[in-house]
Amino acid sequence: MAANDRRDINSQNSLHRLGALSRIVSMVMTVREWAQKSFSEETERPDSFLERFRGPTNTDMQAPPSRKRKCNVKVLSPSDDAYYYWLLVIGAAVFYNWTLLVVRACFDELQMRNVLVWLVLDYICDGVYILDIAVRLHTGFLDQGLMVKDTRRLREAYIQTFQCKSDICSILPTDLLYLTVGISYTPLLRFNRLLRLPRLFEWFERTETRTGYPNAFRICKLVLYILVIIHWNACVYYSFSKVLGLGSDSWVYPNASDPEFGSLTRSYIYCLYWSTLTLTTIGETPPPVRDEEYLFLIFDFLVGVLIFASIVGNVGSMISNMNATRAGFQSRVDTLKHYMQFRHVSKALEQRVIRWFDYLWTNQKTIDEQEVLRSLPNKLRAEIAINVHLETLKKVRIFQDCEAGLLVELVLKLRPQVFSPGDYICRKGDVGKEMYIIKDGQLAVVGEDGATQYAVLTSGSCFGEISILNISGSKMGNRRTANIRSLGYSDLFCLSKQDLMDALQEFPHARAQLEQRGRDILRKEGLLEEVNVSAGEELEEKVERLETSLDRLQTSMARLQSEFNSSQLRLKQRITTLEHNVTTVATCSGFLSDGVESVFGGDGVCSEINIRL
Repeated sequence: MAANDRRDINSQNSLHRLGALSRIVSMVMTVREWAQKSFSEETERPDSFLERFRGPTNTDMQAPPSRKRKCNVKVLSPSDDAYYYWLLVIGAAVFYNWTLLVVRACFDELQMRNVLVWLVLDYICDGVYILDIAVRLHTGFLDQGLMVKDTRRLREAYIQTFQCKSDICSILPTDLLYLTVGISYTPLLRFNRLLRLPRLFEWFERTETRTGYPNAFRICKLVLYILVIIHWNACVYYSFSKVLGLGSDSWVYPNASDPEFGSLTRSYIYCLYWSTLTLTTIGETPPPVRDEEYLFLIFDFLVGVLIFASIVGNVGSMISNMNATRAGFQSRVDTLKHYMQFRHVSKALEQRVIRWFDYLWTNQKTIDEQEVLRSLPNKLRAEIAINVHLETLKKVRIFQDCEAGLLVELVLKLRPQVFSPGDYICRKGDVGKEMYIIKDGQLAVVGEDGATQYAVLTSGSCFGEISILNISGSKMGNRRTANIRSLGYSDLFCLSKQDLMDALQEFPHARAQLEQRGRDILRKEGLLEEVNVSAGEELEEKVERLETSLDRLQTSMARLQSEFNSSQLRLKQRITTLEHNVTTVATCSGFLSDGVESVFGGDGVCSEINIRL
């Protein structure tokens, strides 16, 4: 019995342990799921500072649900990364056909040596071409500024273009004719694949727009064009030599029976060397012998002249564009140097100016941001400015709580300024015309002696707003309240008084916040008169009441003026009527005095004349 009891107790304890273990495991899994969920939410949370400015994005706006919902078909936008990477794939296939088809068609040994490899690569490119047609059928376009995603409209628009016909011709299975003429003619039968060249050009254009080094990419693209032209000319030269007969004269390619020129590598390199010398107009090639050779060489020289002219023109323009910024900056420095020498500026001041320009160039601060962004709309300009200076603007207290519209107005009006070590940004007692926001560097609040430091301002601090807000009750008025000097090279944002007032005119709440902050600072320093604050507020109320009364008087005066004009017009009309009646009576009186005998008739009847005035 005792053994059975112990067995029951042990089984119960084990069950309790298993139940506790299962509860612990379930609790751990719950905590893990909660942690993963919160982590995912945290990683997807956008920046609140930018979110308040940008507003809802395109991902937040959903299209209205359609009644007839079919399968979800992916439509690419020409500006998407997926479309750009697909252009890279189709561009690689096009480049393969443009470089290898011609060399395989001209050098038979290269074609027959690796037939299976060429067949696999060819049909892979054909599959990419077919997929490219499907991509074109699902590539959206803009209609009235909106992306068209209707597959039926996309299909109809693509079918009506010339590119659709060209794409269809480029995938026709003309290479199957090798079953009749022989497999060595396969590259010639596949020349219709060259019609996809516009896709490669499109990838070049989009890469030039996306890359951060457009001038270097243009140079690489130009070199690639030249190499492809030289490559094609070398292949044509070898085929032309085969038609005329290899080794038939000194101008054509030597006979393949010669061990020195019999290998495939030597054949291609020799033809490439000949083509390079000819197209670059260097010469030093064997002179032609036959008339056909003369004509071929004349055509090559003309093509070479065009290539040389394009090289000189494009490379020259690229180099000038690459050095345009440096040349413009150096011109400004040279002009200022000549001016300082002409005006006999001291050497110490001249060195300070030169060091200031050197700091601008070294730290890449010579670009005029206002000029660069002038072509963009205000919304994009403000968003770029906020993204570029985000870390600085986040630290500015007045920007953290302001409305998005005011943020746009203020950011667009900020002007960057750079101060040298020891420069005074403002002095106590000066008339305040600007406020400043520190982007980079350190500024010191110093005493009258210029050596005593009371505080150090770092990135994100702003100052000068008190003197340009015209706070009522301030003992300093619109004067500066402190001396601020740059400790090193400092990058500041400057906001003028006129620009700030124009921006705050439409945002009274933000203006009240700035004024309250200024009052707190002035009250802390003992520069605020509370009585004057209330007096100023009463004066503003009186001015508002006077303006209201003046508006009412102007309205009453305008009404009286209109009534006077109408009564005067009616009086003039009555006077004109009376003058006309008086003239009529006078005419009738003269007529009666001249013919009085004719008034009475033969029967003694008197005619009575009634005159009514």
